[in-house]
Amino acid sequence: MKKPFKALKLAGIPALTLAASIMAVTSANAAIVPAGTQLAQVQELVRGNGAEPASIDPQKVEGVPGSSVTKDLFEGLVTQDAAGNTIPGQAESWTVSEDNKTFTFKIRDTAKWSNGDPVTAGDFVFAFQRAVDPETASRYAWFMEIPTIVNASAIVKGEKPADSLGVKAVDDKTFQVTLEKPVPYFIKMLAHQTTFPVPQKVVEKLGDNWTRPGNMVSNGAYKLADWRVNEKIVLERNSNYWNDKATVINKVTYLPIVSTTSELNRYKADELDMTNLIPVEHFKSLKKQIPNEVRVTPYLGTYYYTFNTKRKPFDDVRIRKALSYAINRDAISKYVKGQGEKPAYTFTPETVSGFVPPSTDYSKMSQAERNAEAKRLLTEAGYGPNKPLEFDLLYNTDEAHKKVAIAIAQMWKPLGVKVTLVNQEWKTFLDSRNDGKFDVARAGWIGDYNEASTMLDLNTSTHGQNDSQFVNEMYDKLMSESRVVTSDEERSHLYTEAEKILADEMPVAPIYQYVTSRLVKPYVGGYPMSNVEDNVYTRDLFIKKH
Repeated sequence: MKKPFKALKLAGIPALTLAASIMAVTSANAAIVPAGTQLAQVQELVRGNGAEPASIDPQKVEGVPGSSVTKDLFEGLVTQDAAGNTIPGQAESWTVSEDNKTFTFKIRDTAKWSNGDPVTAGDFVFAFQRAVDPETASRYAWFMEIPTIVNASAIVKGEKPADSLGVKAVDDKTFQVTLEKPVPYFIKMLAHQTTFPVPQKVVEKLGDNWTRPGNMVSNGAYKLADWRVNEKIVLERNSNYWNDKATVINKVTYLPIVSTTSELNRYKADELDMTNLIPVEHFKSLKKQIPNEVRVTPYLGTYYYTFNTKRKPFDDVRIRKALSYAINRDAISKYVKGQGEKPAYTFTPETVSGFVPPSTDYSKMSQAERNAEAKRLLTEAGYGPNKPLEFDLLYNTDEAHKKVAIAIAQMWKPLGVKVTLVNQEWKTFLDSRNDGKFDVARAGWIGDYNEASTMLDLNTSTHGQNDSQFVNEMYDKLMSESRVVTSDEERSHLYTEAEKILADEMPVAPIYQYVTSRLVKPYVGGYPMSNVEDNVYTRDLFIKKH
């Protein structure tokens, strides 16, 4: 299927032509039920969600568990179809100025909040300003800096007021965004929850309590019915959603089940219709027993370890390289994971549109050569049998993370490295990692839009999720340049140079490229097999008679 935004070179397309071409190639955000399909009388879905979300406030969401729920509750100017194509959401159309810096969105007349109020351009102005306002303390404020929205960076730094952001309501249904540079992938970014509107009146009246059941007002296909912490989040169909007539599922329940084994048992007991993950140790047997229920899809993300470069001895590149080189990525991918994951020698995965991973020095070596180089580097840095390198490895509580950590600790053992494994619950783990309270930490980054910059920007010095605290002027310069290059080839070259710097400095150790593997009951229809961002919108699903 054609991906409308992959090849759009905005510099060469007049504004009105661009809007027209967008509308001509998009598909619907709706459940597409094949002719002759018999639907179940009860349209209710129960989904495993991994962990308890830290928040479901669009501007405060951090992590996949919160993102999944938020994308059912809210909708931005654009959204995605089942194949991951960018399609109109709350905006029915948009135009772009000749210099490709000013984007004007026409919000649907039928766009409403779940309480019946109209969704206005002012709601988007409020949400965009809220995202960059330091008072909001959004962990995703950096996301608004990437497309160079006018004054975004200055506001995030506290140098200018939030209301100076380059956004405005031309009228109630016309929203305008002005960029400092003609960033070619800006539209793609608007399917991310940080850019979703929030109801200004409700947020200002209730403060942080606005996300509670009975208080929350949303504009997506669903509304919040119940939230019992560490038990369940229940969403019900939003009859005021502009495309409600095309929605089939009436109720969706998210279960925060951290243990993949517990989740599997509940799936087998028919207590949920879709798991968040499949336990590694059960994958092969499930593939044999119920192959039609095992769904494996490519995923736009990388599993990696991050080094705290501000803490000794991890401020020494030799230490970082030695530990990274000694990780046998093939063994982790094939034997510890074994669900189709690929070894990662670059931070950006192959699944990113238009990205071809460059060949780096250590990716060309055999594992034996990498191990020898790791030993040499560690010895050169002053560590060995008589002076072992000792540190803590932090990961969030999860059987799969534990298995990877144990395997890697064994790979480091021949170097004379002594590792203490430390696990913490999700919210505590996020705080520890965000606050720099770690030596080496497990991490995973899932692309927020389908472009290599969604991965590489993470390691820029001003990025809010740069947990390694890596700083490299040339790297920052390359990523800054990439935002204004309209040529796919030139941008790809800049991304390749950035990857080489990461391989030379090793602030993070990429380990494997993600895939999504989960169990889905055969009666769940509409499950997307081609969305590399793993956006599984409940509005696109339906329950078949069974």
